[in-house]
Amino acid sequence: MPTLTAPLTVAILAYPGAQAAAVHGLFDLLSTANRLAAGMGETSRSLDVLVLSTEADRSPLSEVRLSALILPPSLGPDQPTLQEARLKAWITTRHAEGTLVCSVCAGAFLLADTGLLDGRPATTHWGLKEAFAARFPSVLLDTDRLVIDDGDILTAGGLMAWVDLGLKLIHRFLGTATLLATARHFLVDPGGREQRFYTTFAPSLAHGDKAILRVQHWLQKQGGSTVTVPEMADRAHLSERTFLRRFQKATGLTPTDYLQHLRVGKARDLLEQSDRNLDDIAWEVGYRDTGAFRKVFVRIMGLTPGEYRRRFGVNA
Repeated sequence: MPTLTAPLTVAILAYPGAQAAAVHGLFDLLSTANRLAAGMGETSRSLDVLVLSTEADRSPLSEVRLSALILPPSLGPDQPTLQEARLKAWITTRHAEGTLVCSVCAGAFLLADTGLLDGRPATTHWGLKEAFAARFPSVLLDTDRLVIDDGDILTAGGLMAWVDLGLKLIHRFLGTATLLATARHFLVDPGGREQRFYTTFAPSLAHGDKAILRVQHWLQKQGGSTVTVPEMADRAHLSERTFLRRFQKATGLTPTDYLQHLRVGKARDLLEQSDRNLDDIAWEVGYRDTGAFRKVFVRIMGLTPGEYRRRFGVNA
């Protein structure tokens, strides 16, 4: 049996408004992994898991030496902020000392408040994308990804992504065997998920360009029918060149990319709710070439249509 080394300390910061399920769930997940690792005897490492309150006495908070610090999600109506300068300083000091700093969902707002994410890749819940990007334009935001491991900083996306982040930490600190044992114990997928598997296409409609908005509404009604860029420009009463420029400025997408997202969204519904074959679905959403449809679907979703149906279909 390996000789045990000093425990690694992982802390979960229970700030006001933090999601209790995530705080306690992470504690249970990591503590169970530690117990399983000890029982298997395949690693010399162990974890001490702490829940730290921002409302506790200041001296214990400032004296803790951490291997990892987790900023959990928030269920509040407003995005959390680090209003106390001491907490920003405390988090940045821990990071400078070598602590792996992590966030889940809206916890990324707290992490970004420290400035540690400036110029770095990060993720948060896909529904918070616009609010986060407006507040922290220097962060390289990618909400397609469920977890981004950037070495000394880990960020996870959705509310339940605390499970994925916890598994990442278990893998890093306790190894593959403990990761798999923990995933089996909790009956969770040990990896391979991405946030884009779960997002819905929510195009910007509040950009103020009435001509482009008219085309967006028209495209939504068209569903999967074949639509060309000249037809869109005609609907907007604009020249094709002007239409292309204004459409991308308003929506952030080219008309072709926008239409592909709409078509994939309709295809997802058909894959989830029906057992129709792929050729029929491709045809209904506007693709005459099933191979071309499959390539677009994989590019946007990160899964083939067949893999998507096996994960999310009503008969999965």
